[in-house]
Amino acid sequence: MTYLSPAATNSGAAASSSASLPQPSSVAPLFTTLLEKIDPASITYTSTSDLEDPVPIISDPHTRQVLESAAKLLRAGQVVGMPTETVYGLAANALDSVAAKRIFEAKNRPQDNPLIVHVSSLKMLRSMLKDNTIPEVYTELIKAYWPGALTLLFPRSALIPNEITCAQPTVAVRFPSHPITRALITACELPLAAPSANSSGKPSPTLASHVMDDLAGKIPMIIDGGQCSFGIESTVVDGLRVPPAILRPGGVTYEQIRMVKGMEGVQVYKKHFTDVAMEQTPTTPGMKYRHYSPEAEVVLVEYGASSDVGSKTSDATTAQYSVILKEIDRLKKEGKRRFGILRTSFSLTAPLISRESSSSLPESQPREVIEFPLGQGSKPEDVARELFKGLRYLDGQKVDCIFVEGISEDDEGLAVMNRLRKAASRTIS
Repeated sequence: MTYLSPAATNSGAAASSSASLPQPSSVAPLFTTLLEKIDPASITYTSTSDLEDPVPIISDPHTRQVLESAAKLLRAGQVVGMPTETVYGLAANALDSVAAKRIFEAKNRPQDNPLIVHVSSLKMLRSMLKDNTIPEVYTELIKAYWPGALTLLFPRSALIPNEITCAQPTVAVRFPSHPITRALITACELPLAAPSANSSGKPSPTLASHVMDDLAGKIPMIIDGGQCSFGIESTVVDGLRVPPAILRPGGVTYEQIRMVKGMEGVQVYKKHFTDVAMEQTPTTPGMKYRHYSPEAEVVLVEYGASSDVGSKTSDATTAQYSVILKEIDRLKKEGKRRFGILRTSFSLTAPLISRESSSSLPESQPREVIEFPLGQGSKPEDVARELFKGLRYLDGQKVDCIFVEGISEDDEGLAVMNRLRKAASRTIS
């Protein structure tokens, strides 16, 4: 396969553009956004261990046609919504500065918030790195967790436009495991920059309908591959630092990373260390700005020490739930009328709220409190999968306030609590 330089990709975009593809402008162009559903199971690989230059096998003609159409748009400098195993991404040619600007325009994203680049092979990765070399520090991590929900920081080459890295000397790169993402990158023969496909600051999308809600009319195409399997963005690791650092917790856990040879001393940003200068000029997304916030106020309710939350007793669960109910009563006196609760426990010992099955309310009357179950707090991978979906669902119910029951920071819980603290307006302990 061949990989093109920025000059080549820009000239190619000009050559392949047609009257139906709008030209760059300071205002996001209007589109009739095409939503195309395809089956990820129709894409397979002959070898799961071949990362050097794997070739997808596409059994379904419709899947092949959709991917070819999306690749044509991407090669022409446009942006496309696509599923990944973490969240839906808004993809564009990572070697094209004009295409990168379209991502920022469509999302209304701050200009100093870098983008993560996605590749479909190690061959493609080398082609865009300084000296075409993968740093040795990443060898074991790549063996263990690529393809997957892990982003690594690499020395940047001149091929990567400033718009992608916000002029930083490093570039964040991920080799995703989702078959649609991988096959689309291969079809483009280009690395794709792809932040979450939402309006900047809102909860990340885990369904194609979420992308449509935020970006319909702003992008030409969304590929629907079903619900994302993890539901929270990738882990970002900077192995160029000494000691290595997790800059953003995500789909690959701290516990998993520290077991990899060379990563035994890995530290977590904001847990083991802070760096004010890096936060002001971030090398990766999710470090500087508030994220993941719906329109409603979000209140995070943490019970005691975070390490105790995952194995809460029924008494502790009841106490945490009672705190929420008391806060709802207080907010009612301030004039708020409608509330949501994201549950991570299910011991409902006090039926003090209007439930979906309540016979005391006529169907036409809105429920006072709506609950959305995220899953048991002892299974953080389930909570992660449903978190953004739950925030978006309750926001769609036009609640005034969303309460979230906190969970342990063990395993995937670290990523869950990281996102919740960024989304929350306040925290109650």
